[in-house]
Amino acid sequence: MFVGHYGVSFAAKKADPTIPLWVLFIAVQLLDVLWAPFVLLGIEKVRIVPGFTASNPLDLYYMPYTHSLLGVLCWSALAYVVCQLIPQLRGKRTGIILAAAVFSHWILDLIVHRPDLALYNRVGKMGLGLWNYRGAAFVLEMAVLFGGASMLYRTAMHRVRRVGFVIFLAALQVFGTFLFPPPPSDHAAAITALIFYVVLALMAWWVDSGDPDPRKVSAMKAAA
Repeated sequence: MFVGHYGVSFAAKKADPTIPLWVLFIAVQLLDVLWAPFVLLGIEKVRIVPGFTASNPLDLYYMPYTHSLLGVLCWSALAYVVCQLIPQLRGKRTGIILAAAVFSHWILDLIVHRPDLALYNRVGKMGLGLWNYRGAAFVLEMAVLFGGASMLYRTAMHRVRRVGFVIFLAALQVFGTFLFPPPPSDHAAAITALIFYVVLALMAWWVDSGDPDPRKVSAMKAAA
Protein backbone atom coordinates (compact mmCIF):
# COMPACT_ATOMS: atom_id res chain seq x y z
CA MET A 1 0.00 0.00 0.00
CA PHE A 2 1.19 3.52 -0.81
CA VAL A 3 -1.10 6.57 -0.74
CA GLY A 4 -3.79 4.73 1.23
CA HIS A 5 -1.57 5.13 4.30
CA TYR A 6 -1.99 8.89 4.00
CA GLY A 7 -5.74 8.56 4.51
CA VAL A 8 -4.88 7.66 8.11
CA SER A 9 -2.80 10.88 8.33
CA PHE A 10 -5.81 13.00 7.39
CA ALA A 11 -8.07 11.15 9.84
CA ALA A 12 -5.49 11.56 12.62
CA LYS A 13 -5.20 15.28 11.85
CA LYS A 14 -8.96 15.51 12.28
CA ALA A 15 -8.67 13.75 15.65
CA ASP A 16 -5.90 16.09 16.86
CA PRO A 17 -5.48 19.26 14.76
CA THR A 18 -2.41 20.29 16.77
CA ILE A 19 -0.29 17.56 15.18
CA PRO A 20 1.39 18.87 12.01
CA LEU A 21 0.25 17.01 8.92
CA TRP A 22 3.84 16.42 7.80
CA VAL A 23 4.57 14.66 11.10
CA LEU A 24 1.60 12.37 10.50
CA PHE A 25 2.80 11.73 6.94
CA ILE A 26 6.11 10.51 8.33
CA ALA A 27 4.39 8.52 11.09
CA VAL A 28 2.12 6.49 8.81
CA GLN A 29 5.04 5.70 6.50
CA LEU A 30 7.68 5.31 9.22
CA LEU A 31 8.10 1.57 8.58
CA ASP A 32 8.86 2.21 4.91
CA VAL A 33 10.97 5.30 5.67
CA LEU A 34 13.15 3.01 7.79
CA TRP A 35 12.88 0.12 5.30
CA ALA A 36 14.57 2.13 2.54
CA PRO A 37 17.91 2.77 4.33
CA PHE A 38 17.78 -0.73 5.83
CA VAL A 39 17.65 -2.14 2.28
CA LEU A 40 20.43 0.17 1.14
CA LEU A 41 22.57 -1.03 4.06
CA GLY A 42 21.76 -4.69 3.40
CA ILE A 43 19.99 -5.11 6.74
CA GLU A 44 16.69 -6.02 5.07
CA LYS A 45 16.20 -7.68 1.70
CA VAL A 46 13.95 -7.31 -1.33
CA ARG A 47 14.02 -8.83 -4.81
CA ILE A 48 12.61 -7.25 -7.96
CA VAL A 49 10.53 -9.95 -9.68
CA PRO A 50 8.35 -8.61 -12.53
CA GLY A 51 4.87 -10.10 -12.22
CA PHE A 52 5.48 -11.22 -8.64
CA THR A 53 2.06 -9.78 -7.80
CA ALA A 54 -0.44 -8.07 -10.09
CA SER A 55 0.17 -4.75 -8.33
CA ASN A 56 3.95 -4.56 -7.96
CA PRO A 57 7.16 -6.57 -8.52
CA LEU A 58 8.54 -6.45 -4.96
CA ASP A 59 9.40 -9.73 -3.27
CA LEU A 60 9.76 -8.45 0.29
CA TYR A 61 11.20 -11.66 1.65
CA TYR A 62 13.19 -10.33 4.63
CA MET A 63 12.20 -7.23 6.62
CA PRO A 64 11.99 -8.31 10.28
CA TYR A 65 13.13 -5.01 11.77
CA THR A 66 10.61 -2.73 10.12
CA HIS A 67 7.61 -4.85 9.14
CA SER A 68 7.35 -7.65 11.69
CA LEU A 69 4.63 -7.37 14.32
CA LEU A 70 7.27 -7.14 17.04
CA GLY A 71 9.11 -4.50 15.05
CA VAL A 72 6.07 -2.28 14.50
CA LEU A 73 5.13 -2.51 18.18
CA CYS A 74 8.62 -1.29 19.08
CA TRP A 75 8.54 1.55 16.54
CA SER A 76 5.07 2.59 17.72
CA ALA A 77 6.23 2.66 21.34
CA LEU A 78 9.29 4.68 20.31
CA ALA A 79 7.05 7.17 18.49
CA TYR A 80 5.07 7.66 21.71
CA VAL A 81 8.27 8.23 23.73
CA VAL A 82 9.75 10.67 21.21
CA CYS A 83 6.45 12.54 21.18
CA GLN A 84 6.75 13.16 24.92
CA LEU A 85 10.24 14.63 24.44
CA ILE A 86 9.05 17.31 22.02
CA PRO A 87 7.23 20.21 23.75
CA GLN A 88 4.98 20.91 20.76
CA LEU A 89 3.79 17.28 20.69
CA ARG A 90 3.87 16.36 24.37
CA GLY A 91 0.73 14.76 25.77
CA LYS A 92 -0.77 11.33 26.25
CA ARG A 93 -3.49 11.77 23.61
CA THR A 94 -1.08 13.07 20.98
CA GLY A 95 1.37 10.28 21.73
CA ILE A 96 -1.30 7.62 21.38
CA ILE A 97 -2.49 9.08 18.07
CA LEU A 98 1.05 9.12 16.67
CA ALA A 99 1.75 5.60 17.91
CA ALA A 100 -1.51 4.41 16.35
CA ALA A 101 -0.59 6.15 13.09
CA VAL A 102 2.69 4.21 13.00
CA PHE A 103 0.92 0.93 13.78
CA SER A 104 -1.76 1.56 11.14
CA HIS A 105 0.86 0.97 8.46
CA TRP A 106 1.20 -2.67 9.49
CA ILE A 107 -2.57 -3.22 9.60
CA LEU A 108 -3.08 -1.89 6.09
CA ASP A 109 -0.04 -3.77 4.80
CA LEU A 110 -1.44 -6.98 6.27
CA ILE A 111 -4.41 -6.66 3.91
CA VAL A 112 -2.43 -6.14 0.71
CA HIS A 113 0.89 -7.95 1.22
CA ARG A 114 1.60 -11.56 0.42
CA PRO A 115 2.63 -13.58 3.51
CA ASP A 116 5.81 -11.58 4.18
CA LEU A 117 4.89 -9.84 7.45
CA ALA A 118 6.41 -11.93 10.23
CA LEU A 119 5.58 -12.04 13.91
CA TYR A 120 9.32 -11.64 14.47
CA ASN A 121 12.40 -12.47 12.41
CA ARG A 122 11.14 -15.07 9.86
CA VAL A 123 8.51 -16.64 12.14
CA GLY A 124 4.78 -16.68 11.41
CA LYS A 125 4.66 -14.73 8.15
CA MET A 126 1.25 -13.26 7.34
CA GLY A 127 -0.47 -11.36 4.55
CA LEU A 128 -3.88 -11.54 2.88
CA GLY A 129 -2.47 -10.94 -0.60
CA LEU A 130 -4.79 -8.29 -2.03
CA TRP A 131 -1.89 -7.13 -4.22
CA ASN A 132 -2.62 -10.20 -6.32
CA TYR A 133 -5.82 -8.44 -7.43
CA ARG A 134 -4.76 -5.13 -8.89
CA GLY A 135 -8.21 -3.59 -9.25
CA ALA A 136 -9.30 -4.48 -5.73
CA ALA A 137 -6.02 -3.24 -4.25
CA PHE A 138 -6.39 0.05 -6.10
CA VAL A 139 -9.97 0.51 -4.90
CA LEU A 140 -8.85 -0.04 -1.31
CA GLU A 141 -6.09 2.56 -1.70
CA MET A 142 -8.58 5.12 -2.99
CA ALA A 143 -11.20 4.28 -0.37
CA VAL A 144 -8.79 4.76 2.54
CA LEU A 145 -7.23 7.90 1.04
CA PHE A 146 -10.50 9.67 0.20
CA GLY A 147 -12.21 8.41 3.35
CA GLY A 148 -9.56 9.95 5.59
CA ALA A 149 -9.28 13.12 3.50
CA SER A 150 -13.05 13.68 3.61
CA MET A 151 -12.95 13.71 7.41
CA LEU A 152 -10.44 16.56 7.42
CA TYR A 153 -12.03 18.47 4.54
CA ARG A 154 -15.01 19.43 6.67
CA THR A 155 -12.84 21.35 9.14
CA ALA A 156 -9.95 22.56 6.95
CA MET A 157 -9.69 26.26 6.19
CA HIS A 158 -7.82 26.09 2.88
CA ARG A 159 -9.82 23.37 1.19
CA VAL A 160 -8.51 24.03 -2.32
CA ARG A 161 -4.97 23.13 -1.26
CA ARG A 162 -6.11 19.94 0.42
CA VAL A 163 -8.32 18.84 -2.46
CA GLY A 164 -5.53 19.47 -4.94
CA PHE A 165 -3.09 17.55 -2.77
CA VAL A 166 -5.40 14.56 -2.43
CA ILE A 167 -6.01 14.51 -6.19
CA PHE A 168 -2.24 14.58 -6.70
CA LEU A 169 -1.83 11.62 -4.32
CA ALA A 170 -4.53 9.70 -6.16
CA ALA A 171 -2.80 10.41 -9.48
CA LEU A 172 0.46 9.07 -8.04
CA GLN A 173 -1.31 5.84 -7.13
CA VAL A 174 -2.79 5.51 -10.62
CA PHE A 175 0.68 5.92 -12.10
CA GLY A 176 2.27 3.54 -9.59
CA THR A 177 -0.36 0.84 -9.99
CA PHE A 178 -0.90 0.87 -13.74
CA LEU A 179 1.97 2.70 -15.45
CA PHE A 180 5.17 2.74 -13.39
CA PRO A 181 7.82 0.33 -14.74
CA PRO A 182 9.54 -2.09 -12.36
CA PRO A 183 12.59 -0.55 -10.64
CA PRO A 184 15.89 -1.80 -12.05
CA SER A 185 17.23 -2.93 -8.67
CA ASP A 186 16.47 -3.22 -4.97
CA HIS A 187 18.56 -0.10 -4.26
CA ALA A 188 16.68 1.88 -6.92
CA ALA A 189 13.37 0.85 -5.34
CA ALA A 190 14.55 1.96 -1.89
CA ILE A 191 15.95 5.30 -3.09
CA THR A 192 12.83 6.09 -5.13
CA ALA A 193 10.58 5.28 -2.18
CA LEU A 194 12.59 7.44 0.21
CA ILE A 195 12.53 10.40 -2.17
CA PHE A 196 8.75 10.14 -2.49
CA TYR A 197 8.26 10.00 1.29
CA VAL A 198 10.39 13.10 1.86
CA VAL A 199 8.81 15.10 -0.96
CA LEU A 200 5.26 14.20 0.10
CA ALA A 201 6.01 15.13 3.72
CA LEU A 202 7.28 18.52 2.51
CA MET A 203 4.14 18.97 0.43
CA ALA A 204 2.04 18.08 3.48
CA TRP A 205 3.87 20.79 5.43
CA TRP A 206 3.04 23.31 2.69
CA VAL A 207 -0.62 22.28 2.58
CA ASP A 208 -0.88 22.45 6.36
CA SER A 209 0.78 25.87 6.52
CA GLY A 210 -2.30 27.45 4.96
CA ASP A 211 -4.37 26.83 8.10
CA PRO A 212 -4.05 28.89 11.29
CA ASP A 213 -2.19 27.36 14.23
CA PRO A 214 -4.89 25.48 16.22
CA ARG A 215 -3.08 26.27 19.49
CA LYS A 216 -3.30 30.01 18.80
CA VAL A 217 -6.94 29.69 17.80
CA SER A 218 -7.73 27.86 21.05
CA ALA A 219 -5.85 30.46 23.09
CA MET A 220 -7.74 33.30 21.40
CA LYS A 221 -11.06 31.59 22.05
CA ALA A 222 -10.13 31.04 25.68
CA ALA A 223 -9.11 34.71 26.07
CA ALA A 224 -12.37 35.85 24.53
